[in-house]
Amino acid sequence: MKVNRHKILIDKEKTKKEGKTYPGSLTRKIVTIISCLVAGTLILCWVLNTAFLEKYYVHNQQNTLLDGFEIMDAASQTGALYDSDFDVAFDNLCANGNITVMIISSDRRILRSSVNNTQKMLIEFMDIIFGERQNETTILMQNEDYVIQRQRDTRLDSEYLVLYGALSDGNLILMRSALESIRESVKISNRFLGWVGVFSVIVSAVVIVLVSREITMPLLELTNISKRMTELDFEAKYQPRTKRKNEIDELGEHMNELSRTLERTISELKSANNQLQIDIDKKTQIDEMRKEFLSNVSHELKTPLALIQGYAEGLKECINEDEQSREFYCEVIMDEADKMNRMVKKLLTLNQLEFGNETITMERFDLTELIRGVVNASAILLNQNKITLTFSENKPIFVWADEFKVEEVVTNYLSNAIHHTDGEKKIDISCVQAEDKVRVSVFNTGKPIPQEDIDNIWIKFYKVDKARTREYGGSGIGLSIVKAIMESFHQQCGVINYENGVEFWFELETGNH
Repeated sequence: MKVNRHKILIDKEKTKKEGKTYPGSLTRKIVTIISCLVAGTLILCWVLNTAFLEKYYVHNQQNTLLDGFEIMDAASQTGALYDSDFDVAFDNLCANGNITVMIISSDRRILRSSVNNTQKMLIEFMDIIFGERQNETTILMQNEDYVIQRQRDTRLDSEYLVLYGALSDGNLILMRSALESIRESVKISNRFLGWVGVFSVIVSAVVIVLVSREITMPLLELTNISKRMTELDFEAKYQPRTKRKNEIDELGEHMNELSRTLERTISELKSANNQLQIDIDKKTQIDEMRKEFLSNVSHELKTPLALIQGYAEGLKECINEDEQSREFYCEVIMDEADKMNRMVKKLLTLNQLEFGNETITMERFDLTELIRGVVNASAILLNQNKITLTFSENKPIFVWADEFKVEEVVTNYLSNAIHHTDGEKKIDISCVQAEDKVRVSVFNTGKPIPQEDIDNIWIKFYKVDKARTREYGGSGIGLSIVKAIMESFHQQCGVINYENGVEFWFELETGNH
């Protein structure tokens, strides 16, 4: 434990040292990119402020003049414009809108004014209307009631927004708003925005450095863990820095799981190597099994060959000269040859399955339809033996397997059931689904299999009732083929004894898995 603890401390120190190089470059990139974004945003705001703020103010002030004109024109229609009750509204309009207003009658009497020096303002407004001074003017809007223009006083080097026109009662109205203040506001705004921008970039850079280090340090720790994993050192584990998990903590957990998986996989590989050595040691045992297999095959072929030879010799020597006897001899020879042919085919199939040479095509198909097809094909045999078969499944059951191999399994089970049915002579086929599996069971009434024979019925050439097996031409290979097929699917099969019969079953993966 002391050595491991010391190693962990060294790794942590190494991580800190490496943090000065690798995370620094990533931090600089993050700081540079985000600082440029902040600075660019502020510069864009400054440019837009400089280029468009004055135009926006002029447009907004023009609307203010129009609104003021409409208010006072409406008041002039009712005569309230010149009453003392309108004084407050008039003062608010002038003060809030930064507007100078003067209303003059046709005989040049000043009816209302927002300035004290009315004579000076009257002269300036007359100059605006009649152009007695040299002023630069630009008309912005004009109709039959008023004119709005932008005027520059060259003498005072100042600029105004001016509205003049006639009210509904015939009196002349003059309204003016100075534009010089907006330029000063733009300068102050841009100057303030510049200082704010510099301060924001500096603060952003500091914050980004701190935040980026919180990101890059865990990444560096994960890099160190991955490097140790390449050296098959699986003791290093990532520890989250906070209780609130984020994406990096999730990545760290996955790295920990990967480390555990690799360690477990290597352990399994070592176990597999050990098992391989055990398999090599079993070579002698396999040779013995091969010898036993040859002995069983020789025994199974001996009887039919002897029959074929005897009846063939009888035909040759014309022991029975009548045609009926000759046909009987020929039928015996053909029947025994057919049995040997079937047995050889089954042996070849079993050999290919056991040695993995048989191609397994996994496909999705309807198991219910397959079972009904096998049952229909066996209908004649069932009627001949007066057997009642029950299969009540109606809905489709989709499974993943090799359809032809499954058909062979069902056929073997049903064939066994037909030949061993006794008593009530009933066969019941059922399908039971559980989670991602379906179990197919074939039950037949009759004598149970002796307990000592149950584990041996899957062995090649093993026969519980040899006389009965010979009677219907069985070779003792069918259940061995079933076992080999189910093992090729990596699925289970088995047998269950009951008081009144025997049930054979196998399992397959359903189509929804």
